[in-house]
Parts: sequence; C-alpha cells; structure tokens
Amino acid sequence: MALTGSIAWPHPATAVLFDLDGTLADTAGDLGGALNRLRADRGLAPLPLDMLRPYASAGARGLIGVGLDIHPGHPEFDTLRTAFLAHYDQCLAETTVLFEGVAAMLDEIEARGLKWGVVTNKPHRFTVPVLRALGLLERSGTNISGDTTAHPKPHPLPLLTAAQELGVDASSVLYVGDDLRDIQAAQAAGMPSAAANWGYIGHNGEVGSWGADVIADHPLDLLLTLD
Repeated sequence: MALTGSIAWPHPATAVLFDLDGTLADTAGDLGGALNRLRADRGLAPLPLDMLRPYASAGARGLIGVGLDIHPGHPEFDTLRTAFLAHYDQCLAETTVLFEGVAAMLDEIEARGLKWGVVTNKPHRFTVPVLRALGLLERSGTNISGDTTAHPKPHPLPLLTAAQELGVDASSVLYVGDDLRDIQAAQAAGMPSAAANWGYIGHNGEVGSWGADVIADHPLDLLLTLD
C-alpha cells in the first residue's frame, strides 16, 4: 500500500464522497459484458476484459468508443448507447463486487463518525440496483447519479449537491475517483481530491498529471488523509 501527496485541510474532514465504477466497485465485468453483447449484435467477436477494463469508468461513451470505434457525434452513437444500456440493464450485478479493502475502509469511516456518499455519472436507474446489490444503498448518506442534477461530472454541481445533502461544507469533504473528470469536478467544487489508483485508471493520461491532492494505491490508504 502507498499514498502519494497530502491534504492541508482548511477544516477537519467531515465526509468522504466516492465515484462508483472503478472506485468503490469493480463493475468492469458487467459493463464489458454489455459491450460484448453489443458487438455480438453486429456479428463481432468479444473483446477481452483486460482490454475493456481501463475504459469502464467512462461508461457507454468509453466502451462503445474502444469496442466499436464509434464516438459521440457519430450518427450511430445514440442508437448504440441505447442498445448498450439495455444490455447492461440485464447484467448489471452479475459479477460486480466491491474492490478489496473497500468494505473495511467504509467500516472505519463510519467508526470515526464521518459521513460518506456516492457521486457517479452512472444513470440513476442503474446506480440504485448496483448499490443495493453491494449492500451499500441504505448505508450511503447520499447517492447522486449522472442524471440527478442538471450537469454530470466534471461539472461541480453533483459534488456540491451531495455535500449539501450531507449537511457539510464542501471544503471539508474528500472526493475519491479513478477518472480525470472526478478530479476536475472536485477541484471545481473546492473539495480535496484523491485518485483511486486501484481502479480503472489508464485511459485518460498519467494519473500524476491530473492534479489530485493525493494518489492512493489501496482503499485503506485513504484513511491516512482524513486525520
């Protein structure tokens, strides 16, 4: 385990907010499965999960991009995104599990009397059943999905809304994510940030260039930032 960087808290930490895919939960198997079902619809062979995993945090956009080389703005993209989400709806909790160390980390956060919640760009209709399957839905103090507010990450509004729902000041909240847009959202919201180096990092540049306050190699490393 290792932790790079530090946080100079302007106020004592009161809460931790987490991205979902690639941060709290390893959802790549189910997301990759949906992409491979989409490829099968087009008569294409499945792609190995190791190839798809780094793109899982980018959701339909990232997976359709790497799996079919079709991107937003392409005339087929919206139709493919709808089909991808329909496939994912059928397999969203088949292989999804918490990353090693996440359960113990959340237990300790709660034991310290800190609040925690989830801010993800995953649509609400998928966020709720995934959190329920992981046993986190009732524990989480707030759950903000990609369609909960007017703007998804990297806009700060989802993070600020979550802090408001928890009743805490944004500057006293740590936001943890495995994607560049997570760090950008935290910076825009005035929140200290941590890059989850155990997640799906790898598709959008070197993590050290993102500007996160800390880079954590293991979930339990995050506890060192909350003192």
